[in-house]
Amino acid sequence: MVTTTDDNGNKALGGGMMKRVQPEQRITNYIKVRSVDQYSAKVEKLGGRVVAPKHAVPGMGYFAICLDNDNNCFAIWESNETTK
Repeated sequence: MVTTTDDNGNKALGGGMMKRVQPEQRITNYIKVRSVDQYSAKVEKLGGRVVAPKHAVPGMGYFAICLDNDNNCFAIWESNETTK
């Protein structure tokens, strides 16, 4: 997750990047949303697909992997420090 503002709206840069694990591995942009459940439904309503449903990351939040109408991959992210 790379952000350009902190939780208070101040300019900041944070997030994570990693080395490619496999040659065919592609970049996946994560979009912060209020609710992975709500936005997963919205993705599908607008013609996209959820290819990896909601998954918990303990102590951090939830994500789902999606494809848009042109088969571009992206993820949606919901922050939640109480995630187990």
